[in-house]
Amino acid sequence: MCRVNRAAVRKAGALALAVLLAAQSGLAAAASCDKPVYLTLDTGHMGVAPLIAEVLTREQVKVTFFLANEKTLDGGSSLDDQWAPWWKARAAEGHVFGSHTFDHVYWRADKPGGRFVMKPSAGPQNGKTLEWTAADYCQELKRSATRFHEMTGATMAPLFRAPGGKTSPALLAAAKACGFAHVPWSAAGFLGDELPSDKYPNAQLLQKALRDIQPGDILLAHLGIWSRQDPWAPAVLAPLITGLKARGMCFATLREHPQYRSLFKADEAVAK
Repeated sequence: MCRVNRAAVRKAGALALAVLLAAQSGLAAAASCDKPVYLTLDTGHMGVAPLIAEVLTREQVKVTFFLANEKTLDGGSSLDDQWAPWWKARAAEGHVFGSHTFDHVYWRADKPGGRFVMKPSAGPQNGKTLEWTAADYCQELKRSATRFHEMTGATMAPLFRAPGGKTSPALLAAAKACGFAHVPWSAAGFLGDELPSDKYPNAQLLQKALRDIQPGDILLAHLGIWSRQDPWAPAVLAPLITGLKARGMCFATLREHPQYRSLFKADEAVAK
């Protein structure tokens, strides 16, 4: 006789309900959001990731994360088993996720015959100069998507951000051919967390962001930057969110962005 594990069923039902409510909340927010900005967060050393999650939850802000398997402060990596519960929790909250290449691989140059010069900054080939085909690059984008699904059970969006934002028309075409659209950031949306804190202190970065950011901008920050001594988050993140809200702006994911929303609709249609 097959016995039903009622506790497991209740737990699965609760998780499904949480995901549904998070999605409905995000849609409701988007519907009333007439001056949106789109905060995006790339992976990093993850040292500030828990603090960032606390700020986003408290402020009821949904963002778009771009995932690569980067080295972390504890000697692991940002997509390892230790971080899997953290990513699963973010997925349940209704955030959106895209690929940042698995080994944080920089494009360096195009080569004849549709090949590319690439340089990973993580993983076993860190620092090596490689020559890849378009198929190699496509596989690298999908590695992050596969790992995300393994960790969360959710599906990654058909979006990617090239490390450093470095691309070429040929690279973008290769990514598009395997279903990924590139997401850069707005000029005013460069939040400066990669800059040295002695020359660009947090107060200065916050002031500039609050002055320059306009509705429609895509904002960029990271889940921890090795080279910055005075961490940008949550010191700047929290007052940035409240400050932009005070200016009448609201936060949305790239699911609601006019340039990318059709990709989500197409993806949902295929799923059905």
